[in-house]
Amino acid sequence: MNYAVVKGAGYILAHTPDMVLHNGATQATERAINPDSDYLKELPKHLRSFEEVVSYPPNQTYIGNITPDDLKGYEQPWFDKKVDGADRYGKYGEIMPQDEFIGLMKIVDAFDLVKLSKEFTAEVKKELEAHSYISEELIGKLKEGEEISEIEKLINEQGAEGLYNNNKLVGCVKRAHDIDVNLNAHTIFENLAVKASGVLAALSLVEKNNINPEDVEYVIECSEEACGDINQRGGGNFAKSIAELAGFVNATGSDTRGFCAAPTHSVIEAAALVQSGVYKNVVVVGGGATAKLGMNGKDHVKKGLPILEDVLGGFAILIGENDGVNPILRTDLVGRHTVGTGSSPQAVITSLVTAPLDRGNLKITDIDKFSVEMQNPDITKPAGAGDVPTSNYKMIAALGVKRKDIERSELNTFIEKHGMEGWAPTQGHIPSGVPYMGFGREDILAGKINKAMIVGKGSLFLGRMTNLFDGVSIVIEKNPGKVDEEKGVSEEEIKKLVAEAMRDFATHLLKE
Repeated sequence: MNYAVVKGAGYILAHTPDMVLHNGATQATERAINPDSDYLKELPKHLRSFEEVVSYPPNQTYIGNITPDDLKGYEQPWFDKKVDGADRYGKYGEIMPQDEFIGLMKIVDAFDLVKLSKEFTAEVKKELEAHSYISEELIGKLKEGEEISEIEKLINEQGAEGLYNNNKLVGCVKRAHDIDVNLNAHTIFENLAVKASGVLAALSLVEKNNINPEDVEYVIECSEEACGDINQRGGGNFAKSIAELAGFVNATGSDTRGFCAAPTHSVIEAAALVQSGVYKNVVVVGGGATAKLGMNGKDHVKKGLPILEDVLGGFAILIGENDGVNPILRTDLVGRHTVGTGSSPQAVITSLVTAPLDRGNLKITDIDKFSVEMQNPDITKPAGAGDVPTSNYKMIAALGVKRKDIERSELNTFIEKHGMEGWAPTQGHIPSGVPYMGFGREDILAGKINKAMIVGKGSLFLGRMTNLFDGVSIVIEKNPGKVDEEKGVSEEEIKKLVAEAMRDFATHLLKE
């Protein structure tokens, strides 16, 4: 079968401490309910500097400067550990400081809804001009800027959302409609942050993998936000808006929503589109969610920890036609949580892990690495959610024992060999399987592993439309090095068929 392949990946983070204070859902809710709370007063003391964010081991892992195996060498917790020689730029992307990200929000703004002060615009323009892969054309979208008095007026009189840097007002995001709640300033702010981080991820994908953006034919955007107006809430289209600024001039696209599982759904959809021949190259991209900033902040502050949910995450993955080299996406080994699966942990893992392996006559041990919900335990453990990846690996190992794929005595060694530490930021969809796809591709190409499974899970009940759970999975595998001819018939077979037809025709003429 002529499977699609993983051709490259890009991963970015944007450090946004002021957005934690002003735009994170936990903080916004606290201000509405208890504006004088001790938590809000204490919170600013727990924000990290850009240097601390860059040197943080999980963040260096996310952008590819250290590997998951390297991360394992740092003793948990990691919040007080640093990576020596840490760099904002990595193998897969970068960690962007807040001022540049605010500038990028203005650059991606197509309706002049972002207003930045003259002083800030001049400063951030210089910063972005030194950026390694943001083009002059994009930077040219930063105009002169506004008087700060005009920005304050928009905030005080028209409900605009303030943009802050180092706790100083530097701009605002205007509402896009007077009464449409779907276009109010808060929602537009969230959506522009998604778009900006998605664009940065797409640009990183192109830059880090030497991709011709004109080769991309379709884009699937899979963040947790949705854009639209009162007549079509969530109608989209983030995908095409990101494609426009990433230079994907030959692409169209659409959005896929599935809470945390959306990225893995999107990878499967992209693989199917390429394998079917509809498109040759598809990019799956996801931007970050401002609502998730400081989501577990109360628990972190209570325990004297820094606010670790201070970054927006983004990623982009290129899936293309089989080239005989890059790892293949086994669309015949797709796991899915169906309507009738049930929600017990064993039922979920069975449907996502063992059911697809059974179809391929594979054991659990045939998968070298499982990439599950790669949540950072530094974030989840203080909040009472435990070590999410380890919990998943324990369940997979337990099923392995039940199936007699491994012995009970091998439980711990299985987790050590086939699992990984979690390193992804808490952005819901960002940790869900896909953080390993860049590393997984490299590990397979280098011959370190042969197979990996990407597992995405989601909580559909959050939308209040169903109590169902959700999840899908897919296996990535070493390319056997054979590329089937189109339509399943090789050139040699065609020549043979023509020769046989000519011989039969000649025989027929002789008989006449």
